[in-house]
Amino acid sequence: YSCIMSEKAYTDDCDLKKRDIVHTGQKPYSCNVCDKTFSQKANLIRHSLVHSGEKPFSCNLCVKTFSRRNNLNRHSLVHREVKPYSCSLCDKTFTWKTNLKEHYLVHTREKPYSCSVCDKAFSFKQSLNRHYVVHTGEKPYSCSVCDRTFSRKSDLNRHCVAHTGEKSYSCTVCDKAFSRKTGLNEHSLIHI
Repeated sequence: YSCIMSEKAYTDDCDLKKRDIVHTGQKPYSCNVCDKTFSQKANLIRHSLVHSGEKPFSCNLCVKTFSRRNNLNRHSLVHREVKPYSCSLCDKTFTWKTNLKEHYLVHTREKPYSCSVCDKAFSFKQSLNRHYVVHTGEKPYSCSVCDRTFSRKSDLNRHCVAHTGEKSYSCTVCDKAFSRKTGLNEHSLIHI
């Protein structure tokens, strides 16, 4: 079977049909939560983890979990001793060159990303993306226990601790545990 658009050959008709969808721009698979559409079913399934908050891939060296295996693989590199990219302005080192480039913005105070709605500027693209929710009011992350919704995944994760009672932050001096890092930081002041 061969594709008339790209002239690539495929071993079965199913692969050719998938290729046709790519060329035509069809996106027959849609998310029933946010209506985002996808050209392939596998991409829809991967996307659905955003809404469920499910993170089946966990790091065996720390407590971090991930919704995608490739994110876990990329994260595992932070545990390597070798961090070949170092900042020439301070002593920070990085596993990734892109992280070093972003880090330089801390020193330059440059804010190359600006909101098209209110012109507020940001150093990082991900900060701009998080900011857009202020204008849209979108809250795509929902708690599976109480159905409360959140605009940011980090806010949902912080909220979920209320249901689990998990206390991940422990004082290294007296072993008192806290559900939030801010609680630990405030507590730590008593030991100074």
